[in-house]
Amino acid sequence: QVQLVESGGGLVQAGGSLRLSCAASRRTFDKYVMGWFRQAPGKERECVAAITWSGDSTVYADSVKGRFTISRDNAKNTVYLQMNSLKPEDTAVYYCAAKRGRGVVLTTTRSEYDYWGQGTQVTVSS
Repeated sequence: QVQLVESGGGLVQAGGSLRLSCAASRRTFDKYVMGWFRQAPGKERECVAAITWSGDSTVYADSVKGRFTISRDNAKNTVYLQMNSLKPEDTAVYYCAAKRGRGVVLTTTRSEYDYWGQGTQVTVSS
C-alpha cells in the first residue's frame, strides 16, 4: 500500500505560479510511474502530467505544455508539479497518483493508476 499526500495548492491570480508536492509513504517509490491529475467541477478527471521512475521521460496534456513541469526526487519520495502562467481554466482539485510496475511505462489513463492522494485545491482568479 502506498499513501500519497499532496500539498502546495491555494489561490493565485492569473499569470502566477504554484508548486505542488506529493509525498509518498513507501520506500519503493522509485518503482512507480507517477502522475498528476485534475478534476474541475462537472468535468472528468484528466491527467495533466506523468513521469517515469527515472524522470527521463515525461508526458503532458496539451493544455499545460510549456507551462507545467513534472519532476521527482526519489531520495525524498516526492513528486512535484511546477505550474507557471496559470489560467482560470486551471482551477481544479489536483490529485497525485502512482502506478505500480517497473516504473518505465508512461500512461495518462486514470484507470491504470493504483494509488491516489486526497487532492489539493488550486484556484486561479482572473
